[in-house]
Amino acid sequence: MNAAPPYEIRVLGAGDARLLRALLDCLGEAFEDPTTYCSAQPDDAYLNDLLDDGSFVAIVAMDGERVVGGLAGYELRKFEQARSEFYIYDLGVLELYRRRGIATALIEASRRVAKAKGAWVVYVQADLVDAPAIELYTKLGSREDVLHFDIPVD
Repeated sequence: MNAAPPYEIRVLGAGDARLLRALLDCLGEAFEDPTTYCSAQPDDAYLNDLLDDGSFVAIVAMDGERVVGGLAGYELRKFEQARSEFYIYDLGVLELYRRRGIATALIEASRRVAKAKGAWVVYVQADLVDAPAIELYTKLGSREDVLHFDIPVD
């Protein structure tokens, strides 16, 4: 019989601003980008409102009380059919916890959330230089090569 993994996967909800903040700190460390994820975090009211929004989803992997990985995504409701898509915006795991199935468990949890919301697909982007991410996503789904464009609002 397989032992339970030493981490808990948890979908955050309204009132979990502390854990969402811990996820931001975790992603800042995992991506080696504390400026983006840690330097200007919103206040708890904003984070709780985001968690209560319904279209934003945050899922964390916890080792005891510590957030060691997580996923942030968005449900995108479609207009051409009564369905939605689920976009994984960020997915990261602390270096010490990688290669333990945590990212896969987070994606599997996002699939369950997406299905419950009526989504027909979960999708994610990866940078061409991010071989581990490409390997993971290829294992779980089919690849489409697309171009991404950032269009400024100013």
